[in-house]
Amino acid sequence: MKKVKITQIKSGIDRPRDQKMTLRSLRLGRIGKSTEFEVNPQIAGMIAKVSHLIKIEEI
Repeated sequence: MKKVKITQIKSGIDRPRDQKMTLRSLRLGRIGKSTEFEVNPQIAGMIAKVSHLIKIEEI
């Protein structure tokens, strides 16, 4: 499976609760914070849900 690095680029303030919880599940919480994940269907769905708040880079 491929790995991706996810970086939060926009704030979760004033977003729906499900988007805030998705950011928390991705271990993000502030602008500039990054995490790495192996892509699976669950992670891909979370990335799609908050794609407008994050930047994705393949590793």
